[in-house]
Amino acid sequence: MEQIQQVDFALVELTLYLDTHPQDYNAIQQFNQLAAQSKQLKSQYEQQFGPLRQFGESFSSFPWSWNESPWPWQM
Repeated sequence: MEQIQQVDFALVELTLYLDTHPQDYNAIQQFNQLAAQSKQLKSQYEQQFGPLRQFGESFSSFPWSWNESPWPWQM
C-alpha cells in the first residue's frame, strides 16, 4: 500500500507540473511509466487483499467482497 501511495503522489505532482509544462517530453515519459506502475501495483494489491477502487475500476468476487476487511486504509 505504501508503494501505491508513493507512486500516486508522484503522479499527482507530475500532473500539476505538466499542466504548466505540457511540452516536457521527459516528464510525460515519467508520468506514463508511473501510471503503468500504479496500475500494476493496484492489481497486485487487489489479488492479495481484495478490491481497492470503486466506480467500475475494480471487480468484486462472489459474494460481494467490498464489505470484507481489511480496508485499504487499515493496511
